[in-house]
Amino acid sequence: MKIQDNYSLRQHNTFGIEACASRFVEYNSVEELQEFICQRKQADDVSPLLHIGGGSNLLFLNDFQGTVLHSCIQDITVTADENDYVYVRVGSGITWDDWVQYAVDSHWYGLENLSLIPGEVGASAVQNIGAYGAEAKDVIIFVDTIDLQTGEIRHFTAEECQYAYRHSIFKTELRGRYAVTYVHFRLSHSFRPHLEYGGLRAAIVKLGIEDYNLTAEQLRNIIIDIRREKLPAPAVLGNAGSFFMNPVVPRTTFERISKDYPDAPHYDVDDDHVKIPAGWMIEQCGWKGRTLGHAGVYEKQALVLVNHGGATGKEISDLCTTIQADVEAKFGICIHPEVNFI
Repeated sequence: MKIQDNYSLRQHNTFGIEACASRFVEYNSVEELQEFICQRKQADDVSPLLHIGGGSNLLFLNDFQGTVLHSCIQDITVTADENDYVYVRVGSGITWDDWVQYAVDSHWYGLENLSLIPGEVGASAVQNIGAYGAEAKDVIIFVDTIDLQTGEIRHFTAEECQYAYRHSIFKTELRGRYAVTYVHFRLSHSFRPHLEYGGLRAAIVKLGIEDYNLTAEQLRNIIIDIRREKLPAPAVLGNAGSFFMNPVVPRTTFERISKDYPDAPHYDVDDDHVKIPAGWMIEQCGWKGRTLGHAGVYEKQALVLVNHGGATGKEISDLCTTIQADVEAKFGICIHPEVNFI
C-alpha cells in the first residue's frame, strides 16, 4: 500500500487539471484496502473519501480536502468455462483497454465495441460505459466491492447494480459508499459482431471486408481508428472523452425538431422515445471548435470539451453551463454531463 500526503492529482485526471489531495492511498489487494479502512476507523477519521479509477470521468473544481483512493488490483482469473461462455474475474485497477485486448487475444468475445474507452475496469462497472451499440452491462454478471465505512465485502449482481444508460446504483443512492475491487464478466467463445451502430458497417465495407470474414481483432482495430479520428489523446489535449450524455427524448420532441432539421441524426430507443446525439446539437449551436478562456470544444467532435492548456476546472464547468443553456434555448432539450464534478 502506498500513502502520500499533499499529492498532485494532475496525472490522475485526463483533463490534466491541477488539483491536490490531502492524502493519496493506492492499494494492491482487498486486504490492503480493508486494512486502511480499519486504521481509519480506529483513528476516528471522518474526513472525505474519494475513490477514483483512471480519472477519465472526473472534473476537479478544487483541491480535494480528504483521502483519494486508487486500486492497483491487477489480476485476471477464469472462474468458470462452460458451453459457449467463459467467466472471468478482473481486477478493478486494470486499464480498460488492456483488458479488452487481453480478451480478444484470448478469443473471448463481447468487448470489441468497447475498445479504446479510457479508464479502468472498476470504473466500467460504476459508469456502465458504452459505445457503438454495446454497454458494459451486457457482459457484467456481478461486481465485488468493499464497503468504505465498514470494510465488509459485498457482491452486487448485475440486477442489483440497476444498470441503465450511463447509470448504476453506484452513481446515485450508493455513490461514494463502495469501492469496486473486481468485476466479473461473461464472455463468449463465439464471435458475433454487432455492426449496426456508429457507421461500423460502412467502415467495414470501405475496407472491402465481408461480414462473414470479419475477425474480432479487425473490428477492434476499426473501432480504435474511428475513435482516434474523433477523439484527441488526453496526453496531447486534456479531455474526458464524451462530456455530455446523449439525451433520450419523447418521439414528439424529435418530430418537432425534425421539422426544422429534416436530416437530424437519431437512434430509435422504443416506439415512444428517440436518442439524439448531443454533439450534433452542440455543433448546431455553433460551438464546435470554439473556446471560452483556456477551455474549448474539440474541433473534430463537438461532444468533447478540451483543456487547451492551463484551464481550471471552473473554466471547463463554465463552458459546460454555457453550452447547456444554448442547447436548451435552441432545441428545448436539457443535456447533462457524463463527467463527475468534484
